[in-house]
Amino acid sequence: MSGRAVLWVAFAVVHAAVIWLGFAGDHAASWDVDQLYRWWAGRALAGQAVPGITEDWIYPVLAQVPILLVGALGPLIDYTLGWGLLVTALDAGAFALLVGRGRARGRPLAAWFWLAGILALGGVGMFRLDAVTVPLAIAGCLWLVGRPWLASVLLAVATWIKVWPAALLAAAVIAVRRRWALVGGAAAVSAVVAVAVVLAGGGGHLLGFIGDQTSRGLQIEAPVSTVYMLLAAAGVPGTAIVYDEDLITFQVTGPGVDVVIAAMTPALLAGMVAVAVLGAVKAWRGATYVALFPPLAAAFVLGFIVLNKVGSPQYMTWLIVPVVAGLVLDRRRWVRAAVAVLALLTMTQLIFPFWYDAILWLAPAAVGLLAVRNLLLVALFVWVLVRLARVPARGRAPQRVAG
Repeated sequence: MSGRAVLWVAFAVVHAAVIWLGFAGDHAASWDVDQLYRWWAGRALAGQAVPGITEDWIYPVLAQVPILLVGALGPLIDYTLGWGLLVTALDAGAFALLVGRGRARGRPLAAWFWLAGILALGGVGMFRLDAVTVPLAIAGCLWLVGRPWLASVLLAVATWIKVWPAALLAAAVIAVRRRWALVGGAAAVSAVVAVAVVLAGGGGHLLGFIGDQTSRGLQIEAPVSTVYMLLAAAGVPGTAIVYDEDLITFQVTGPGVDVVIAAMTPALLAGMVAVAVLGAVKAWRGATYVALFPPLAAAFVLGFIVLNKVGSPQYMTWLIVPVVAGLVLDRRRWVRAAVAVLALLTMTQLIFPFWYDAILWLAPAAVGLLAVRNLLLVALFVWVLVRLARVPARGRAPQRVAG
């Protein structure tokens, strides 16, 4: 059996296993899909309400596309299973592009890493909107040099489903020479989305997701919440876990929490600007795409996680994309990062869904695992920033897309 055939067999096995995980434990890992997405699809298909068009929503409006697509198959297939099969189909398209003809050494390694990452994160990585954006983002990153317009369109569509791929698009605009093609593709997609929403009567809700995100509290899994979680586990008065019924999420409260909440959005914006400036300086000084894009993309993505007051477990799947790009372009330098990301994904699956109840009970071991995971996230962010700062200003390597 050829190496490519083995990869495809592993692809099928991994996706079947993760779909099964979505049904295990009373749908713990797939609760959002099984309950929320199914409900949103039912309301929209019944003509009751379309979040993002008839009312504000926590997600950009194109998130409705996969939700409604699976919902339309309702008479034929269970919604949760349909979602898993949709994600599998999208993954298959990007996986075929990544594996290619199997000649470049970095691509099979990146493919194995992606499969290991899917399995390490488990059901929560598949049964969320983020799972739809990851294959789009991987395909976009693979086409950045050869087909920048198409790459930009894919990344922009992914951004209008879930905001995080904007980090990859920003890194690409800085690192790729044909940046105006990237800007043009993203602008075209955004214009089409905006016009369509306005014509549908939802202009007032087009950017509603921005306000919903900035007004959120500190989610218990977020790195910034680690200190409060440790204080709560230690029994410090006034520090506790509270449930937000509107957002259906658990948050922390404690001394000075309102100040921290208010500071996090400016901190996130400042961090993104600092990363962009550092990347722009490197690009202006002649850094190549091969050397610059992977650490810059990773820095943007990690900053978006580390400096975020929301720390949902599915966010960890974002880390797969810049590491795949790094392994394709420069596999030797990115192997250690790949190992670190797999460790993060494994710990995250332990945190949710397996140990989540223990975390809510403030069991010391479970809270300790969460703290270690968050410390590793911060450490990886620092490592990537150092790598970015050390990118040679005038490298000789040509722009290429295969490792």
